[in-house]
Amino acid sequence: MSPCKLSYKGGYLVVRKEDDTTKVHLSEITSIVLQTNQVYVSAYLLAELAKEKISFVVADEKCNPIGHYLPLYGSHNTSKRISEQVEWGEPIKKRVWQRVVKDKIMHQSRLLNVRACENEGSMLAQLVPEVRSGDTTNREAHAARIYFQALFGQGFSRDDDTPVNAALNYGYSILLSAVSREIVARGYLTQCGICHRNEFNQFNLSCDFMEPFRPIVDRLVFDNIDGDFSQHDKYLLIDMLNQSIPYRGGRYRVGSVIGLYVQDCLCALNKRLSVDEIEAFDVV
Repeated sequence: MSPCKLSYKGGYLVVRKEDDTTKVHLSEITSIVLQTNQVYVSAYLLAELAKEKISFVVADEKCNPIGHYLPLYGSHNTSKRISEQVEWGEPIKKRVWQRVVKDKIMHQSRLLNVRACENEGSMLAQLVPEVRSGDTTNREAHAARIYFQALFGQGFSRDDDTPVNAALNYGYSILLSAVSREIVARGYLTQCGICHRNEFNQFNLSCDFMEPFRPIVDRLVFDNIDGDFSQHDKYLLIDMLNQSIPYRGGRYRVGSVIGLYVQDCLCALNKRLSVDEIEAFDVV
């Protein structure tokens, strides 16, 4: 990509190249992904992005997401929200995680069904009622083994250095950014998860809530990655948040559904909503 300068003026993101200038109003942006390190970004713009709660993802020399910029204070009552978060008890965290895992496995099952893997899809559907509080029997991992090999072929491993895995990792990074934005915008800490609790992970809670949305990335990769992971494929994954999925009897942007799902999970953790009342969505 060609070098450019990003700045802010009068509510607009201004993109300047050698022979072209483009303006986009910040109200139309939820996240920005830099796919090149040949970009100058003004501090003024970064400050305005933080005020508008717009996530900003930076790529490395291989054009893979490596850094993530979020506002320090996403809500006027952040201290209160963090106090609530610290008080979440283990029973409610386990119940919400149970619901998250059930949603994830069901979405994986549906994706397999519509991609001609009905046998494996049926196997995953049968695992959903087996998920216990806290997923103590690790149905999530069992489902993942069946799911990935059914979707991407026998012998497929998430540890392999392949274009498919590069695309999956890229898409998951975009998804993680969107979920983190919603968490921070509501005043909570991304570091304190309900299941993910790695001391070196800055996004434990984001990793928890993003799980049911991963099959959206998987679907795009399965349908479009054939051979190399191209620049066009990256654009497709970046645009994932603007695609529509079934929700509440209609079709809504993925980015909007992420915000509503995160809100439901947080309300359940604070016992302002029953876990069973977390709104279901679909991925196909």
